[in-house]
Amino acid sequence: MRIGPHKLPNVLAVAPMAGVTDRPFRQLCRRLGAGYAVSEMIASDPRLWGTQKSRRRRDHAGEPAPVAVQIAGADPAMMAEAARFNVAQGAAIIDINMGCPAKKVCNAAAGSALLSDEPLVARILAAVVAAVDVPVTLKIRTGPAPSRRNAVRIARIAEDAGVAALTVHGRSRACLFAGPVDYSAIAEVKASVTIPVIANGDIDSPPKARDVLLGTAADAVMIGRAAQGRPWIFREIAHFLATGDELPAPTVEEARALILEHLDDHYAFHGGEAGVRTARKHLGWYTRDLVGAEGARAEFNAAETTAAQIAAVRRCFDRLALVGERLVTAGDAQRATAGRFAERARQAAWGGEALAA
Repeated sequence: MRIGPHKLPNVLAVAPMAGVTDRPFRQLCRRLGAGYAVSEMIASDPRLWGTQKSRRRRDHAGEPAPVAVQIAGADPAMMAEAARFNVAQGAAIIDINMGCPAKKVCNAAAGSALLSDEPLVARILAAVVAAVDVPVTLKIRTGPAPSRRNAVRIARIAEDAGVAALTVHGRSRACLFAGPVDYSAIAEVKASVTIPVIANGDIDSPPKARDVLLGTAADAVMIGRAAQGRPWIFREIAHFLATGDELPAPTVEEARALILEHLDDHYAFHGGEAGVRTARKHLGWYTRDLVGAEGARAEFNAAETTAAQIAAVRRCFDRLALVGERLVTAGDAQRATAGRFAERARQAAWGGEALAA
């Protein structure tokens, strides 16, 4: 897949998620198999560019090329200036957010709220494409509501404006992140334009990634929430697409090493006090549903220093190592138990091993 002059190494992208996909997390996902990552959303209002949050979001030191920066706003002139500013700061691709359904963003008439105003969409896209000499991409949803799907019209507006690629989340603004994803709507968008289309929404396993690529004919898939606490999902999907085989879960020791490396980068990037606070959500995701990690989240949240938080992680993984060599989720354990029960029942039905065994 190409975005303008940039040839991506594979068809796997990290979704921009505010407060999640900071530079350390993006770099980790890229190391673990993601071919492309888009920064956290940056507001187009220049009054916000000097804040510590915005400065951190513009920090791309050491990040693999191409650096893609997402901007959000509702004023064409401000969006154009934001694009120019971020290109001057090193952005090689500008992504425009018309997909975020959060109230804070939509109340400012930005994000997915823009889908209700197609003429304004056209003006914003034209202004941003004309303002910079790097590729401009767009992220959208299927429309304002399930009964008001207009993603195909928005996609054609984008292509006509010179947008280089389009990401479609298969839900409407009204759906937020609930309910089924409408992959047929993504397929309709792909069939209606010639620019690359990236499919997004509930892609949480290697088989699901394959099915979405085949079912929508999309050029790539974008992974968001499924990468929270599971950044190795990218190598799992890449391996499955290449071979048809699913990789086993990481070993406890490999996961421990990756998480401790992530923490080191996270603390260095955010500072000790803020780093401990903001790492809590990542640690909660990493250990969510793991057999042997019960109560670990409370330990992570109680830690007030980097040393204390690292010590809590080490204790947690010492306990996980007692469960087995590899990470085991509660769902894995239930499926394994069900599988063993089914095998015993099959053998009993054929006069083999007694069911009670």
